[in-house]
Amino acid sequence: MDSPVETVLGDTGTKAPKIVKGLGLRTVGELVHHLPRRYVRTGELTTVDSLEEGELLTVVGQIGQTRRREYTDRRTGRTAYRVDTVLRTDGPSLRMSFFAKKPHMADWHERRLPEGRRGIFQGKVGRFNNDWQLTNPQMVLMGTEGEDAAQLSLETLGDLYPIYPLTKGVDTWDLQRAVTFALAVLDEVPELLPEHVRVQAGLVDAGTALEWVHHPKDHGQVTRALQRLRFDEAIVTQLVLARRRRALAALGARPRAGRSGGLLDAFDARLPFELTRGQVEVGDEIDADLARERPMNRLLQGEVGSGKTLVALRAMLRVVDSGAQAALLAPTEVLAQQHHRSITAMLGDLAAGGLLGGADEATAVELLTGSMTKTQRTGPMSRLASGEAGIVIGTHALLEDRVGFADLGLVVVDEQHRFGVEQRAALTDKAGTPPHVLVMTATPIPRTVAMTVFGDLEISTLTELPAGRAPVQTTVVPVAEAPHWVDRVWQRVREEVAAGHQVYVVCPRIAGDEPEAGQGDVPVEERTDRPLSAVEEVVEELRQGPLGGLRLAVLHGRLTPDVKDATMRSFAGGEVDVLVSTTVIEVGVDVANATAMVLLDADRFGVSQLHQLRGRVGRGGHPGLCLLVTHTEAGSPARGRLEAVAATSDGFELSRVDLEQRREGDVLGAHQSGYQSSLRTLRVLRDEETILAARRAAGDLLESDPDLGGAPALAAAVERLERSVAADFVDRS
Repeated sequence: MDSPVETVLGDTGTKAPKIVKGLGLRTVGELVHHLPRRYVRTGELTTVDSLEEGELLTVVGQIGQTRRREYTDRRTGRTAYRVDTVLRTDGPSLRMSFFAKKPHMADWHERRLPEGRRGIFQGKVGRFNNDWQLTNPQMVLMGTEGEDAAQLSLETLGDLYPIYPLTKGVDTWDLQRAVTFALAVLDEVPELLPEHVRVQAGLVDAGTALEWVHHPKDHGQVTRALQRLRFDEAIVTQLVLARRRRALAALGARPRAGRSGGLLDAFDARLPFELTRGQVEVGDEIDADLARERPMNRLLQGEVGSGKTLVALRAMLRVVDSGAQAALLAPTEVLAQQHHRSITAMLGDLAAGGLLGGADEATAVELLTGSMTKTQRTGPMSRLASGEAGIVIGTHALLEDRVGFADLGLVVVDEQHRFGVEQRAALTDKAGTPPHVLVMTATPIPRTVAMTVFGDLEISTLTELPAGRAPVQTTVVPVAEAPHWVDRVWQRVREEVAAGHQVYVVCPRIAGDEPEAGQGDVPVEERTDRPLSAVEEVVEELRQGPLGGLRLAVLHGRLTPDVKDATMRSFAGGEVDVLVSTTVIEVGVDVANATAMVLLDADRFGVSQLHQLRGRVGRGGHPGLCLLVTHTEAGSPARGRLEAVAATSDGFELSRVDLEQRREGDVLGAHQSGYQSSLRTLRVLRDEETILAARRAAGDLLESDPDLGGAPALAAAVERLERSVAADFVDRS
């Protein structure tokens, strides 16, 4: 399995480097695990429902008619030949043309393509003279001898013929032939699973799985083969996560149980509202974790506005009551500043520790970001090192070597920025013992995604919205079909401002010379040459046009931190009517008086991002409005995403829609990091039962054999994943 793939590529000649480089298949093992993406039935013509120009088509077809024509080659003035055939499918017929300079070559094409002969044909679909055609067709013909029969490997051909993912210059039969030869000469296929695990899960052995997936007699064999291969991937992933949980628990941590009559009790007594049932339940889970002698490692997920920050703040206050410190790590300076403002506002004089007028139980709440000058940092860093400050809020500047803590007991990580091994180690070094960790996300995560991507975390979910949250009406504005609706969009903005409210206008770009934001969430085939809305251009158009006379401001990533902070303060203070922004307002920004949002070129954003963005409005008890402005056509995938967002406010339902429309690697961080996803066949939504079974099996294995000494092949696979870049999906930061 570790042999170079060239050893089984035979006489593929120049195709060998293309298979290695284009498909990334360097060993025999990687080749035999390069699985078919679908199968065609060899005993019947392929059903072709529709054709699209430019698509690569692979079909079982039958020659319907072959004609030979002579013509004069304009370049040479000599007689040349063209053999035209009609390829029949169970659907539209396609024309194929073959050119020859010599009569004997034309004869050869005629002989090999008689009426009625079947074969497997592959080529790009095109149109010529209103006829469908298969351009540059490659084929393997049935009922022939010699080269074609060798390519087809007739001795292994069953009713189903595998169609593989390809790269330029490589045909599906090149891979079929190489895989067939590899499986024939392999001494044995290594067995990853211990026998008792395989039997208990009702799985076929590894060799049978590979034989059936590449040379199936029927779809039943394909199903059972894939079941085994997916289980292999799932159990390796689950073992990595389970070992991470065990290793973390073994480190030990100092309990932070708090005390009665302290800062937390004083804060709770001043709350002007009651906690939701979910906040109480999750708070109890966190309190129990903090009281244990092992580090808490918990994911707190919930809809925008479900009260996660309040739950996290209460955990931080409990830790301060234990004589320790808490740090809140935010992904951006805008969000760090927003958290600092909101937390100090919620605490009131309880955040004025050491200051005149501070409550007896008060602590100091510090802000620390990368843009602060050395002088600005000196005070906060001194109070952190001495223990005078109980809470610090900041960006990754908190991880720098020169930032020290007296006793760091809890780290709260906000918004999807996973707390990786290096970051955990950096703060553990500052803490002396591993701190407790709480990760917050407002992007709802389906259960199997949470188990696969965040499986080293315990999971708490807030599903209720606090009292006072108003519904947000979301409407798609289809510019292509109803251009006059755009005027109504800006009328609605004026109506909201006239009612004393404020509005966000969100654009995918800052300026015309900048690449569009959020494009990683949009498939390449949906991108457009049409200029996309840019903040700096849109704000001028609105000032000079439909929003003339209103108070407009801009917010985007190129502004300095001071300007961004001042702009947000002005908007929050009601000094700005309309904020024209990029997605920097996606998380954490909380302006109760903002009731409407206009998303320009809304199809440029992903489903989860749209859901996050609209969560910025309707937070102050007033009904919210979100207008999704798009130039996409009805029936397109992009339009479908927008309509899904408009149809439901259920973030968990939308997260499933989002995941179904995106490549798995995106979910696991592989697309963003530039590496291939470690999951080849496993899909976290489709294969929920497989993941659950693998999770149980992984737990049982580690109970009886913590070091996996009795399963060396499995131990090696787990170690490879732990060491590989693909493990980024476990330790994303």
